[in-house]
Amino acid sequence: MSTDPWGRVDDDGTVYVRTAEGERAVGSWQAGEPEEALAYFHRKYDELAGQVQLLEQRVRGTDLAPAQAEAGITKLREAVADAHAVGDLAALTARLDGLTELVAQRREEVKAAREQARAEARAVKERIVGEAERIAEETTHWKSGGERLRQLVEEWKAADRIDRATEATLWKRLSAARTAFAKRRKAYFAGLDEQREGVRAEKERIVAEAESLAGSTDWGPTAAVYRDLMQQWKNAGRASREAEDELWARFKAAQDQFFQARSAVFAERDASLAANAVVKEELLAEAEKILPVTDVRTARAALRSILERWEAAGPVPRDQRDRLEGGLRRVDETVRKAEDAEWKRSNPEARARAQSTVDQLRTSIEQLEKRLDKAQAAGRAKDVKEAEEALTARRSWLAEAERTLAEFS
Repeated sequence: MSTDPWGRVDDDGTVYVRTAEGERAVGSWQAGEPEEALAYFHRKYDELAGQVQLLEQRVRGTDLAPAQAEAGITKLREAVADAHAVGDLAALTARLDGLTELVAQRREEVKAAREQARAEARAVKERIVGEAERIAEETTHWKSGGERLRQLVEEWKAADRIDRATEATLWKRLSAARTAFAKRRKAYFAGLDEQREGVRAEKERIVAEAESLAGSTDWGPTAAVYRDLMQQWKNAGRASREAEDELWARFKAAQDQFFQARSAVFAERDASLAANAVVKEELLAEAEKILPVTDVRTARAALRSILERWEAAGPVPRDQRDRLEGGLRRVDETVRKAEDAEWKRSNPEARARAQSTVDQLRTSIEQLEKRLDKAQAAGRAKDVKEAEEALTARRSWLAEAERTLAEFS
């Protein structure tokens, strides 16, 4: 009789497997020795153990779905319970029990991952809805706002689904935001059309006034009116593109007509004033010879004579007027500054004030020097320091006062 720990073969050829519950017949063997029978049923056991091992590898090494894993475990558990095999069937059952626990853990992990994914998807969709509602309430950049809403819808479609009730509620809010944005945009452009119509009417008025002035020969006042009309045009805003282009063409044509006529008249007038410019060029050269001023009275007398002849010469062409007038003005300012400086130097009251200041400071310095000598002799360090600081300040003031007095010499 065989001594196999997991099974035996009876005298009648019946093959038994040993289990914790006792022996169980698993087959019959009539063709050979008992050892051959046990070897055959051991191979059956090994095949069953291989299936358990394969399932273990799939559960531990792949992302096999928990439901599929449980189905495989149930099938193998039944196969082990009814196995026509000899071997440690309890060990196979224990391994299947371990897989059952692992699959249960895996199921919880999958459930948690699914819940996490749903929570993340919900956060994504709430963020999408929140941004869409902000666009609907605040955005006035209509083109970019509309484009962003279309992108948000695509982001919604790409996101994972969540529970049906929350999905429906959030989608309803997203749709409402898109509708609100569309209504607000439509209202804006309706108001814009109305506003542009008002601008068109205002610019019609401006153009009509510009056209009525196109033939004016009142050059100065009319030019000022045109400048004011141009400012009104800029302040009015924009009409529709077609109306804007047509009205601007009319406005510019009227303006050009006036200013071209004025330029022609001024050009003719400037030609007649060229001779005056020649005279003033000579007078300006004569005035510039006065500089630098060495004798104020002589300079002023010479400049007075030049100014009288300048006024008598008459107007000059506009393109030379600023240069000539500016040159003479610079000479006049230089002479005036020389007169002011001369007056300051000869002003007896100012000189007396300057002398009085110098005298006072000198007296003060003499008194401070005596105070310093006494403090040094008495060894009063604090009084010495105060006297020295006061002397330094007054000597500085005296130097400045003496320079001012010297200007009157």
